Amino acid sequence: MNALRNKVQLIGNLGMDPEVKALDGGKKLAKMSIATNENYKNAKGEKVTETQWHNLIAWGKTAEIVEKFLKKGSEVAIEGKLINRNYTDKEGIKRYVTEIEVSEVLMLDAKK
Repeated sequence: MNALRNKVQLIGNLGMDPEVKALDGGKKLAKMSIATNENYKNAKGEKVTETQWHNLIAWGKTAEIVEKFLKKGSEVAIEGKLINRNYTDKEGIKRYVTEIEVSEVLMLDAKK
């Protein structure tokens, strides 16, 4: 059961090209967002699609794979864990951020 603690799995499409930064020491950090869609019928029987956006980060080798193979619109399955952090912006307001730290990526787009 320990493997289930703080585990996230999502399938969706990238909302932007990954932003990749090389940090001191050569380690890479990739930031991107993914959209997941949920379909259901409302009380009137109409089909409704609800989209949720999720912020993703990837480190090291995973960031290098993301940089090389993914772009806006790419369909992917990701696995990772939730990370909560906070910071103070330029106006002195404390901001809270929830991200998914990606440990595995599976590319679902058909090969061209």
